[in-house]
Amino acid sequence: MGRALDRLGLTAPADGAAGPLLTLRDPDAFHRRIGRDGLIGFGESYMAGEWDSEDLAGALTVLARHVDELVPAPLRRLRGLWASARPTTDRNTRAGARENVQHHYDLSNDLFAAFLDPTLSYSSALFTGFPARSAALPEAQHRKIDRLLDLARVGDGTRLLEIGTGWGELALRAAARGAHVTTLTLSAEQADLARARIAAAGLADRVDVQLRDYRDAEGRHDAVISVEMIEAVGAEYWPAYFTALRRALAPGGRIALQSITMGHQQMLHTAATHTFISKYVFPGGLIPSRRAIADHSAAAGLTTVADHGYGEHYAETLRLWRERFTSRRDLVAALGFDSVFQRMWEFYLAYSEAGFRSGYLDVRQLLLTEGTHR
Repeated sequence: MGRALDRLGLTAPADGAAGPLLTLRDPDAFHRRIGRDGLIGFGESYMAGEWDSEDLAGALTVLARHVDELVPAPLRRLRGLWASARPTTDRNTRAGARENVQHHYDLSNDLFAAFLDPTLSYSSALFTGFPARSAALPEAQHRKIDRLLDLARVGDGTRLLEIGTGWGELALRAAARGAHVTTLTLSAEQADLARARIAAAGLADRVDVQLRDYRDAEGRHDAVISVEMIEAVGAEYWPAYFTALRRALAPGGRIALQSITMGHQQMLHTAATHTFISKYVFPGGLIPSRRAIADHSAAAGLTTVADHGYGEHYAETLRLWRERFTSRRDLVAALGFDSVFQRMWEFYLAYSEAGFRSGYLDVRQLLLTEGTHR
């Protein structure tokens, strides 16, 4: 690891050019953690304050661009011997999915409000230009939501099923168009706040917020929308997820799906590995590849008729969230989250931003229909 950091210019300026640097505050502890726990140890070392960077996202972006080169080629074939497998307890059975969702989304509504914009949208925004400004984030989130609603042709009288409520912003905008919305979540904290926001907007008669697993969705709907929910499903249950989407669709209906994606080979490696994100942030989750989405949706009888990517917008969204989070450390501490948690959360946001800035990750908006597009 030391040689890799030197080679990438992360421990000293490369060729005299200043770039993002890592500062090792406790080199021995840093290398011990990585030797024992690999990339999980790398993140845990940051949580412990053993290394730092004045440009955390920049340094992680350099690493993300070269992630496949960090381990020497002959040793990559031995990945299964040194990479930890995912815990079987993280499986997204009905009970497991509820626990995994609660692990992240039931931390505290106030925590998420501390760094999200007033729409409480926790997915990629869609900007009109870069660099994105914090003041533009609510409008950019609405632009993203409206594009999904347009893809699904949601309007007056549409029967809409949303899988993954969040804090209710998409349901609010769909109901304002005249749609009748059923929205599903496994997070009690999200459900309570979403219901309160919907009632305050005078739209409670148009939106039904249900604490329900997507596998138990009822009824047929003109449109189904699911925003960055598939990542929490887990590869084992992707067939059930796409079957549920198709089963919920009325004849001639449309599905608008937003998903983070990664390369297929990277997805296969990640699926077999316990990662920092799966340990600390999203237990049981896995980011799919575009190929995995295409294969599983087709197996369920669905056809992809539109597929648009905008990963650079997610990098900017994450930057704005991270800047707001780090500027409100006192508020986060007052909510009961200590410095170790704060460094974990900052690392998670910067790590994710780096994934999009490096091109390792993308985010897609897809339109799916049953059979041939009409």
